[in-house]
Amino acid sequence: MIGQELKLVTGNANPVLAREVSSSLGIDLCDAAVDRFSDGEVRVRIRQTVRGADVFVIQPTCPPVNDHLMELLLIIDAARRASARKVIAVIPYYGYARQDRKQTGRVPISARLVANLIETAGADRVLTMDLHAGQIQGFFNIPVDNLRADWIFAEHIRTHLVGIENAVIVSPDAGGAVRARMVAEQLDLPLAILEKRRSHDGSVVDVMNVIGDVRSKMAILVDDILASGGTLVKAARRLLDDGAAEVRAYCTHGLFSGDALGALANSPLKQVVVTNTIFREQAEKSGIVEYISVGEHLAKTIHRIFEDKSVSHLFPHY
Repeated sequence: MIGQELKLVTGNANPVLAREVSSSLGIDLCDAAVDRFSDGEVRVRIRQTVRGADVFVIQPTCPPVNDHLMELLLIIDAARRASARKVIAVIPYYGYARQDRKQTGRVPISARLVANLIETAGADRVLTMDLHAGQIQGFFNIPVDNLRADWIFAEHIRTHLVGIENAVIVSPDAGGAVRARMVAEQLDLPLAILEKRRSHDGSVVDVMNVIGDVRSKMAILVDDILASGGTLVKAARRLLDDGAAEVRAYCTHGLFSGDALGALANSPLKQVVVTNTIFREQAEKSGIVEYISVGEHLAKTIHRIFEDKSVSHLFPHY
């Protein structure tokens, strides 16, 4: 049992994951109420002392993003005002990460603004997973630990899929090639890349080219965010058109926005694997989606941070 100086608090974003972390650490979640006033304002109350403790706030900013972001900020503020020694924001999924630069005129850099809000609320450190853009770490003036999912995917593929000697790892775009290459290298598999082009407003994706050999192979798409599923479905169809034997997908964050689950169920994808940084019960029951738990990995990292030990030494291929 870890000492009482380590406290865990969670909001309403992903209580399943928070309980997994709590169980792995052998520490109960703090008794806290995170609900709403009648007008919709978020109300937070931590019902037990956190004075002098290192408080880890487990709260991905997943949909509804604004509600869960506000919960995160208010929990951090509550812990800080309750005289916590340190407050560490554990944000397995960092919302607004796709708005990390000005792609056109007169738009915000929302990922930077969210970083400012988290710092202003009083966080001393951030622990997150598979940021959409690595440079977001530089938006903070506090330490940021960005855990990678590539080794988790590689291990799952190695132990759960049959016939991977005839597989190819595929990045759905050039921007994700580094992530996919890390998986491919750990499995000693070839890499292919899809060249895609978006419309001016970013809403429509056209797959243009397959760079690499996928003919008669098991194509395994690797990406960080699965939102509407449109990109994955188009990618799967293009890979099959280019001769792939079957297509599977591994994505870190399963948002499943809109009719994503319906689109995936009616797609040529044989399987979709996501981590539970975001958890949706409907996805788990869909029959096509499989969840990999990251609760134990987050718990080990939290323990290392609490003991001021290296995080990079904890995980292989880091």
